Amino acid sequence: MHIREYTEADWPAVWSIFQDVVTTGDTFPYDPAWSADQAHAVWVQPPPYHTVVACEGAEILGTAHMGRNRPSPGAHVATASFMVAGEARGQGVGRALSEYALTWAREQGFAAMQFNAVVESNTAAVRLYQTLGFQVIGTVPQAFKHPRLGLVGLHVMHCFL
Repeated sequence: MHIREYTEADWPAVWSIFQDVVTTGDTFPYDPAWSADQAHAVWVQPPPYHTVVACEGAEILGTAHMGRNRPSPGAHVATASFMVAGEARGQGVGRALSEYALTWAREQGFAAMQFNAVVESNTAAVRLYQTLGFQVIGTVPQAFKHPRLGLVGLHVMHCFL
């Protein structure tokens, strides 16, 4: 697997992954009714943000975007989000993208990385992030409307770099 910088030619594949993940409704608080342009504006932001894709040959298996969590006084803390194609889940794509994001953040001089909204029922992601050094520092109760479980919490997760 190879992780490389996103190019606009990647958008059709990234959009397909985005639609699949968001339509499922169990991991991201994005609106499944968003157009491709709305999704693009959220996922592919200009520098200092950074978007990448994970590939096996020409096939895009996943994508991540990363950058500062907040502007100005909070700009020393990074954040990132990850999406993996349905057929590629469980194959280490999420781990590879997460490790890439952590390395990128360290190289950019960030002091920490924070995830603001990890759905608590997304146990695979929570476990993965914990193995990478993240801690749940708080949970916003009933902040996410899960399509099958009803209202579940959103974890705030943090890792010093």
